[in-house]
Amino acid sequence: MSTITHQQQKSYQKLINILSIAIPVAVAVLLGIRQRIDLGLWTKTLPHINGVINSVTSIALIIGFIAIKQKNIGLHRIIMLIAFVLGSVFLVSYVLYHVSNASTPFGGEGWIRSVYFFLLISHIVLSIVVVRFVLLAVYYALSNQIERHKKIVKWAYPIWLYVSVTGVIVYLMISPYYS
Repeated sequence: MSTITHQQQKSYQKLINILSIAIPVAVAVLLGIRQRIDLGLWTKTLPHINGVINSVTSIALIIGFIAIKQKNIGLHRIIMLIAFVLGSVFLVSYVLYHVSNASTPFGGEGWIRSVYFFLLISHIVLSIVVVRFVLLAVYYALSNQIERHKKIVKWAYPIWLYVSVTGVIVYLMISPYYS
């Protein structure tokens, strides 16, 4: 991106603020709809696809981290944009699954149940938090505000990686209970 004006920067910041609230609220509203929408049997495969998306996102985040540590900015940029796109695809797929299928209860018992719910709850809470951080990180990178980008990714990266990895773990823990 070329140099942006102060007014453009304010507009982008406002958009990021709106999206940081609108995305989690929209997901919560869509998940709260009790009436399921029949989108077909193909939606039963979405949790498995989401597990793959989260796995690939986790790998992309690690490769992107390694690339920037090696000062390979071009590879870092490509890989992180791939991770961002994968996260966006995951979000759409996740919503499609949950508006068309009942939630799957976790069937584990004992200590594993506590582990599952700790991971699930921390994953959900941090997935809400990370939206703003990721949007800001991408915006700062694309607008060439590298110092601001570096500051925000100190928070965005570990949270995003945690959300991505715990998404895989939660999926693996609940996958035996999908019908």
